[in-house]
Amino acid sequence: MALRARALYDFRSENPGEISLREHEVLSLCSEQDIEGWLEGINSRGDRGLFPASYVQVIRAPEPSPAGDGGPGAPARYANVPPGGFEPLPAAPPTSFKPPPDAFQPLLQPQQAPPASTFQPPGAGFSYGGSALQPSPQQLYGGGGYQASQGSDDDWDDEWDDSSTVADEPGALGSGAYPDLDGSSSGGVGAAGRYRLSTRSDLSLGSRGGSAPPQHHPSGAKSSATVSRNLNRFSTFVKSGGEAFVLGEASGFVKDGDKLCVVLGPYGPEWQENPYPFQCTIDDPTKQTKFKGMKSYISYKLVPTHTQVPVHRRYKHFDWLYARLAEKFPVISVPHLPEKQATGRFEEDFISKRRKGLIWWMNHMASHPVLAQCDVFQHFLTCPSSTDEKAWKQGKRKAEKDEMVGANFFLTLSTPPAAALDLQEVESKIEGFKSFTKKMDDSALQLNHTANEFARKQVTGFKKEYQRVGQSFRGLSQAFELDQQAFSAGLNQAIAFTGDAYDAIGELFAEQPRQDLDPVMDLLALYQGHLANFPDIIHVQKGALTKVKESRRHVEEGKMEVQKADGIQDRCNTISFATLAEIHHFHQIRKKEITTVHKPSSVAAVGI
Repeated sequence: MALRARALYDFRSENPGEISLREHEVLSLCSEQDIEGWLEGINSRGDRGLFPASYVQVIRAPEPSPAGDGGPGAPARYANVPPGGFEPLPAAPPTSFKPPPDAFQPLLQPQQAPPASTFQPPGAGFSYGGSALQPSPQQLYGGGGYQASQGSDDDWDDEWDDSSTVADEPGALGSGAYPDLDGSSSGGVGAAGRYRLSTRSDLSLGSRGGSAPPQHHPSGAKSSATVSRNLNRFSTFVKSGGEAFVLGEASGFVKDGDKLCVVLGPYGPEWQENPYPFQCTIDDPTKQTKFKGMKSYISYKLVPTHTQVPVHRRYKHFDWLYARLAEKFPVISVPHLPEKQATGRFEEDFISKRRKGLIWWMNHMASHPVLAQCDVFQHFLTCPSSTDEKAWKQGKRKAEKDEMVGANFFLTLSTPPAAALDLQEVESKIEGFKSFTKKMDDSALQLNHTANEFARKQVTGFKKEYQRVGQSFRGLSQAFELDQQAFSAGLNQAIAFTGDAYDAIGELFAEQPRQDLDPVMDLLALYQGHLANFPDIIHVQKGALTKVKESRRHVEEGKMEVQKADGIQDRCNTISFATLAEIHHFHQIRKKEITTVHKPSSVAAVGI
């Protein structure tokens, strides 16, 4: 007997893997057992997924009357055929409507043929009153001309696989109301320069025959086991689109210019270099006003070297750009911007410090092979918002409507052959980098604290101490000057110069942090935001590896086709390539930037 539930309240899905409910709607449950307050089932629209257990009331459908001859009392043999057959049309003779045995074969798993008395083979299509009647897609998928009876899924209930999940369904969660009927492969050429890439095609492989065409199943049909979904729908792996991509639910059009290439370098996977590298300066922070002086802000002048055309940006423009990039690139670390400040925004020291932080941020962005070529970043650098506000807003809206985000972002990745990747080696490298980032973060925090304390002493304590010593020497000189002997004048002068020298040394101590420690601390502050991004990036990659291990276990147990498992592994490889490429770039830029700021410190330390 099929488990059912009635929705007590409306529920709107907000995350992949969830389904929406309408009040009083009747749903089919996959299991009466809830997991952390969530149930899995199928709503009246055929969507399958998770919903809150507290929003429904479990009910049980009545037992169907036993009948084995396919008569009115028998349960429906197929999930989308009512128990009593189709209702006859008004103008037709009162004969029962009986579909041919092969009418639903494109939809169903291979199974034993029903009794001969159930169907009458009329040739092509449905035979009714001497005329042919072809079933519409709405009839085939239960969405149009008629409603299936409440017990139409009962006979499928005993064929559910306990390990089946929402990913079993070809048309669930992202594929629309109907399954994908074209049966196309993962890519196809669309408009000029645009390619339709999809990872959904291998989800509908229902047979193990190899060369057989894809089978489309009703929502209740038995299928082979698939990789389960994460119960935590708020995890980074889920929210980033990594899970949807690995499970084969991503589909979109990718332009040639959107392709992001990972290549094999001497040290492993790395991003393909930017063929047109550039830099960008940030100068002239100027206080501006608007609304007749009611609102003030600081404007920065940016000059990219590849255009040499200055543009002016506010901090809020940087903040908008950061949000767009962080949303678009789930496996690329976008460093955090310098922190905001509610008060003292127009003080000279704060403006200078923020400008230095923005320079470090811009240098890192311009040096990244992927971020530097991103459309939204180029729009930020080249569109003169002050003189062409329409063009700025058009580019802004285009960036905010970008479809190549989330799971679709991974479709834009072009990677080397998967044979070049060993999953155990990948897992070892990821774990090693995870330990490295934690140790670097701890060490950076400690150095930042120690350097700040030392710089504070240099600016205040050491300077004052040297000034006190200098003042004491000058006091001694003034005392000696009371002696009016001519032969004492040279000594008195020397003692006064000694006092001035100590004052000068104090000033040098106060200025020294700006020459060595301040740049190091500013860079470490940027890298602390950098390092904070990598736990989420690593979580996405480890989540993909977990799905690969689960699919392999299903294959060993004979519950999953090898082709499905291979598809999951290929998509995991794509994420692994991108993650390793980002790790390689992080190490490269880390060495370059820290070497740059460390040289002044080293020079000062050895007294050169």
